[in-house]
Amino acid sequence: MSYISVIGAGSWGTTLANLLAEKDYDVTLWSLEENVAHEINTSRTNSTYLPGVGLSLNINATSKISEAISSARYIVNVVPTQFTRSIFKGAASLISKDAVIINASKGIEHGTLLTVSSILKEITGRDVAVLSGPSFAREVINKLPTAVTLATDSPDLGLHLQEIFNAGYFRVYTHSDTLGAELGGALKNVIAIASGISDGLGLGHDARAALITRGLTEIVRLGSAMGADPKTFYGLSGLGDLVLTCTGPLSRNYTVGVNLGKGMTLRDILASTKSVAEGVATALSAFELSQKYNVEMPIIEQVYQVIYKDKSPAEAVRFLMNRALKSEF
Repeated sequence: MSYISVIGAGSWGTTLANLLAEKDYDVTLWSLEENVAHEINTSRTNSTYLPGVGLSLNINATSKISEAISSARYIVNVVPTQFTRSIFKGAASLISKDAVIINASKGIEHGTLLTVSSILKEITGRDVAVLSGPSFAREVINKLPTAVTLATDSPDLGLHLQEIFNAGYFRVYTHSDTLGAELGGALKNVIAIASGISDGLGLGHDARAALITRGLTEIVRLGSAMGADPKTFYGLSGLGDLVLTCTGPLSRNYTVGVNLGKGMTLRDILASTKSVAEGVATALSAFELSQKYNVEMPIIEQVYQVIYKDKSPAEAVRFLMNRALKSEF
């Protein structure tokens, strides 16, 4: 079968590698941490990022990026956004001219304000497909029913990748709006922090529903201003991912918000886990994008203020509730 490399052995990267390996693809999983790669190869487990799960024998883990990339036919990026450029910059020359790159990481790069597929396209000079949607690693690895979006500029490639990733418990839909699919997956993490803050403050279900709904409005505003198709944000990579991440206790971003609402400092929250909550970094990039495109995004602005300007969560809520009254649409 085709040779596939998954770059990034966190919970989601390990889950995707296992899904593909169980479909009898020969899969290489790259880990930055040598001990993680060694454990996967010797024990068929990843206790650091996905404890309690047995992994397929078809996965070969490595901590050498050249070994993972040089002979791969398909390369799936699951590296956290802010590290994607540094990981791929030195290895881009090793990528085969026939290789297909798929991005499954969600975020917006600091400074450049690029989505992850745009970073990879800039480095490699080729188009990049996007896999996004409501998908907790723990539920997918346990084969609970999941549906996601596979977005690509090429319809034929989209159909091919759909077959590669689709499984009995993992339903893949094709789409053509890669920018919208990525923006939905990135921006929902910031709204999820807001949702967690609301729950951490004990503000109730009404407040959370309002945050999700108005948060979607903000995502649509910015996405439309950037050239994405507005309807994308009402699909799996938009509304679907937003609802999941804003309500599920398995969401790292929601959990960060809950702890912020309960009074923990961001430093203590981040120090307590090895997993990356992409929404923390994305809050800064999203705020800067709102300024660049002159788009009103009050929820995202308040999350930015709480994370980067030490504004108290309670004060942020008061600001949102006391803004000038207006029509909903």
